Amino acid sequence: MTATAFNANHFGFLLQGAMWTLVLSLIAFVGGGICAFIVALTRVSPHRSVRVTMGLWVQLVQGSPLLVIMFLAYFGLPTLGIKVSALAAAGASLTIYVSAYLGEIWRAAIEAVPRPQWEAAECLALSRTQRMVKVVLPQAVRLATPPTVGFMVQIIKNTSLASVVGFVELARSGQIINNSIFEPFIVYLVIAALYFALCYPLSVWSRRLERRAGSASAAPTSLTSHEPILTQP
Repeated sequence: MTATAFNANHFGFLLQGAMWTLVLSLIAFVGGGICAFIVALTRVSPHRSVRVTMGLWVQLVQGSPLLVIMFLAYFGLPTLGIKVSALAAAGASLTIYVSAYLGEIWRAAIEAVPRPQWEAAECLALSRTQRMVKVVLPQAVRLATPPTVGFMVQIIKNTSLASVVGFVELARSGQIINNSIFEPFIVYLVIAALYFALCYPLSVWSRRLERRAGSASAAPTSLTSHEPILTQP
């Protein structure tokens, strides 16, 4: 029997897989972002025990391959009586992965806020929560935006590992098609083009944000003009 050549139906199936790649990426970014915010705040906590505990968690996640985390979620949890779908296992694994790496990116951005800003906020008798919300975090967001956008590219590419637990995203869709028509060159060439179409705009956006942040940091600023909260009414 002659294998069917690559056609529009196959391309449509790949587009459907690309859609699920975006869905999984969104789940990972939103869930991981919420957890990463907690990680970042605890990593700059004034309590040493909190910082050390979260630091150990970050080291554990960063020292474990994402593939192993997915295997533990999909094959390990059922042994404990917890049944999970492929989407839930992949989403949870990517959320854990993103929380550790994105949390460290945001922690670095918080710690990169100039110390005079912290000290000036203390002089205004602001509580630690007020200092973080009104002074530190608004500046940290500007610093963290370029690397965060760049990290989103890594999230999209790492969704391809979800195929090992049976989730049909872009990479898994290509495997299914190739197993039926045996045209790996054209199939994976189209897959590469689709990944490029998903990731390239984010890469360009990240570089633009980095250049903009570099230009802003190079401009002369004063303590009061850098952040309105530090200016007395």
